[in-house]
Amino acid sequence: MIDFRYHLVSIVAIFLALAVGIVLGTTLLQEPAVKSAQELTAQLTKTKEELRAQIDTLQGREAGNDAFISAVTPELVAGDLAGQRVLLIETPGSNTAWREAAQQVLDQAGAEVTGRVTFTEKFLDPKGTGVLDGLVNQLKPVNMVFPETATSWGRAAALLGASLVTNDTAQAGTPNTTTADVVGAFEAGGLLTVDGDPAKRATLAVMFAPERPYEGGSAETQAGALVSVADGFDAASKGTVLAGIAATTVTPGDVITALRDEGEVSKRVTGVDTADMPLGPVAIVYSLQEQLSGRAGQYGNGKGASGPIPAEAAPTPSHHRVRELTCPAGPVACSTRWPAPPSAPWPPASPTPPSPATSPPT
Repeated sequence: MIDFRYHLVSIVAIFLALAVGIVLGTTLLQEPAVKSAQELTAQLTKTKEELRAQIDTLQGREAGNDAFISAVTPELVAGDLAGQRVLLIETPGSNTAWREAAQQVLDQAGAEVTGRVTFTEKFLDPKGTGVLDGLVNQLKPVNMVFPETATSWGRAAALLGASLVTNDTAQAGTPNTTTADVVGAFEAGGLLTVDGDPAKRATLAVMFAPERPYEGGSAETQAGALVSVADGFDAASKGTVLAGIAATTVTPGDVITALRDEGEVSKRVTGVDTADMPLGPVAIVYSLQEQLSGRAGQYGNGKGASGPIPAEAAPTPSHHRVRELTCPAGPVACSTRWPAPPSAPWPPASPTPPSPATSPPT
C-alpha cells in the first residue's frame, strides 16, 4: 500500500526536477537568446533611423519643389486662359482650400471666374432621384433630349450645363433665356447653392472631387454620379476638368478612380489628382488649355495618370520657351516647358573653347 509519505516525496521530486530544469534552461539559453534579441533590436533601430532619414530627405525635397513651383506659377500660367470664363463646381466633401488655390492661379492665367456652384448631399442622395428626375422634366426645354443611358444626375447636369456654361464664345457672359429658372429651382429645392453670378455663362468648368472617398453602401453610386455630372458639364462647355487627389488604396467611392475607370468619359473629361499640391492648379490651367484644343487626359501621380501635366500644353511665345535638351540616355529630344525671358536665347550659345596651350620652345 502506498502511503502519504510516498506521495509527498513524489510531489517534491517533481517540483525539484522542474526547478532544476528551469535553472539549467535559463542558464544555458539566456546568453544566446539575449544576444540575439539585442542584435535584432539594434538592426531594427538602425533600419528605422535610415528610413526616418530617407523620409526627412524626401519631405525636404518635396517642400523645396513645392516652394519653387509656387514661386514660378505666375510665370508658368500667365495669359494661358486669357479671355476664358471658368465656372467652379464644388461637391459634398470637397476641400475649400483646393478651390481657393485653383481660383488664384486661374486669375493669374487671365481667366475670369464667373461664380461657384456647390452641390449638396441631397443632390447626391440615391433615394432622391425621383425628385431630381421630376424637377428636370419640369424645367427642361422642349427640344432638350437626353441619351437613353443617361442617369438622373447626368440629365440634371445636362440641364444645369445648358444654364451655366456654353461652348459658343459669342454666348459667353450672357444668361440662357430658355433655362432661366433652372438654377433658382435647384437652389430652392436644396440641391445646390450659388456664389457669384454663374448664370452669365462660362466657357470652361473645374469640378472639385471630395477630399476623401465616399463610404457606405451608396459610395460607388455617388462617385459615379459625380462623374456623370462632370461629363454633362463637359458636353455643354468647351471643356471640364475634374480635380481631386489620388486614392492610396482601391476604393469604390473615389471619384478620380471612378472617372478613370469610365473609359469613354475619361476620354472627354480631364482628371487631375494633385489638387492638394502647388502643381495641381498649374495642371488644371494646362488641362483647360488642352481642353480648348479638343483634347483630354489624366494627369497627376495616381493610378491611370499619364504624367504630371499635359505633355503638349502649348506655351505662349511671349513668356514660355520650349527647350530642346539632349537626354543622358541617348540622342532623344526632351521637350521641357519652362518660363524664360523673351530675350534669352535657347539653346544657349556654346562657349568658345579655350585655345590649346602652346608648348614652350625647347
